[in-house]
Amino acid sequence: MSGRAALLLGIALLATPLAARQTIGVYKGWGAFRDPDRCYAIAQPVLANGRPGGFATVATWPARRLRASFHLHLSAARDRAAPVTLAIGERRFPLVGTDRDVWAPDGATDHALVMAMRSGRSMSVSAVDPRRRPFADTYALAGAAAAIDAATLACVG
Repeated sequence: MSGRAALLLGIALLATPLAARQTIGVYKGWGAFRDPDRCYAIAQPVLANGRPGGFATVATWPARRLRASFHLHLSAARDRAAPVTLAIGERRFPLVGTDRDVWAPDGATDHALVMAMRSGRSMSVSAVDPRRRPFADTYALAGAAAAIDAATLACVG
């Protein structure tokens, strides 16, 4: 297993109890997994200025009737009064959420940003921390489309 694959598996271990998770595959920097409630693609940022713990997921939740739903866990806590923005190429998407977990504000934005991920080279989420210092987490998108597709098919098949 490559170092990147081991890292992705490590992230997934944090997200779900070991006995419940099934590895679907690893696609460049993205992994695809299945657990009893959902199937998801997941990756860690390639650049987070040494801050561990951030990850991005695109999940399908059959019982909730959600397909390709975006979620991002920031590598640092953010000031909830300040905006958080996801950039993919020239496109900018506002995100909402808690101090560490963010997502699209509505279904249309969710769909648009996941579609942009499919053709983008990288994405970067920017915010400011509670002390008003800006930070960003950057993700490579190579393999994202394949991981998203594999996770989606695992939950609808």
